Amino acid sequence: MLLPRLGRTPSARSSSRARKSVIAASAAILLFGPAVAVADAAPSTDLPAQLIEAVQRDLKMSPQEYLRRADAAQEVAAFGVTAQRQFPQVYAGAWLNEAGKSVVAITSGPGADEARAAAVSAGHEVRNVAKSESALRGEKTAFENWLSAAPAPVQAAVRGVVIDTVNNAIAVRVNQVGVQLPAFIDPSRVVVTAPPVGGERVDLAASPIAGAGNGALGGGDAYASVLGRSQLHCSLGFNGTDRNGNVVNISAGHCNPDVETGGTAGAAAVYERNNTSLGAELGTFGKTVLGEQDYSIIRINDGAKGRFENNLVRVPGAAPIAIDGVATPVVGAPVCKSGARTGFSCGVINGVDQTVQVGDRQMTQSFSANLCALPGDSGGAIVSGRLAVGISSASSVADYPICEIPIILGALTGDAPQLFAQPISVVLNDNPGLSVRTN
Repeated sequence: MLLPRLGRTPSARSSSRARKSVIAASAAILLFGPAVAVADAAPSTDLPAQLIEAVQRDLKMSPQEYLRRADAAQEVAAFGVTAQRQFPQVYAGAWLNEAGKSVVAITSGPGADEARAAAVSAGHEVRNVAKSESALRGEKTAFENWLSAAPAPVQAAVRGVVIDTVNNAIAVRVNQVGVQLPAFIDPSRVVVTAPPVGGERVDLAASPIAGAGNGALGGGDAYASVLGRSQLHCSLGFNGTDRNGNVVNISAGHCNPDVETGGTAGAAAVYERNNTSLGAELGTFGKTVLGEQDYSIIRINDGAKGRFENNLVRVPGAAPIAIDGVATPVVGAPVCKSGARTGFSCGVINGVDQTVQVGDRQMTQSFSANLCALPGDSGGAIVSGRLAVGISSASSVADYPICEIPIILGALTGDAPQLFAQPISVVLNDNPGLSVRTN
């Protein structure tokens, strides 16, 4: 699971609130394998070197192919929106396959021929399947209703459910073998995952440093949220503005050490962070949502506004990528996260619009990708190409000290690291007038 790094300020009351904000998550179902290697081309000149390195290392593809696939994912996502409206009885989802080709699934029924013709005309491959997306959503709802009435041990064993678009089925995560599930759940789509483990705790002797600070701050840069003795270390997400034009940063909800005080005069403060030292106060938590969603809107102080009036995502201290739009999560799309702990790491989205058990709450509408994130990366920006797609929320490998270990183990066992994310599009829809800064 992905946690903020925990620390303590020198003066304060109990850190119990910090412990309450720590979250856990199960491993994602491997619905989609690693990207197929693509012949390297000349590096893109407008992506930072650290991102190019991560794309080539993790995705085994060139920067140009990474950008092409990101664009292709949004094209098929746009087609899907239209197809859902025009062909609701036969449309069964869309994704990128392992070769980066867009695929649209169609089932039999009224409008099937027209739907296939439209998909082919738009340049997408068509796959014939048994169930429509509407039918799969009905099965997902039916499973959730069944689970709500199931015995407590069964409820505790189920870690989440997702529509597995690629396999045209409902997939369920459980934490032990032998869990009795409804007959309509395909046993081959039941994946056993290890129970979540605790996150890393760090005791720090940090104190605020005088001075206003300088230089632009963007997605992936480090911050500490402080309330009394409670201190959480996280990563900034996307810079933006709210409906009133206030400068904000959109990060994770669980990075707030006291969720209930968000938006009040007693809200936790956000400080710039440099290793174990705290810098100038940057702002406070203007709004925090932690339940079915996981996001915070950090209201930036007047004195720091100029540092956030940009559309940048980067590895701390390195050259950035400029965000020029917002993406819809699509299975098969390449994504890269930036975090203060581990920098850029990349993977492929393998589940969208899913429900996942995160500690004692259920996170809905989340997406997952097979990439590594560790404590301190929480709240950081996730991009697809040059587009904002999500906020880092929870990971399956947060108990490891470095990403190399779970990545090697994943290559040997097939159990790759998984990052669960809060879609930025959901945050924007929930907050009319909120926007991400773009070109």
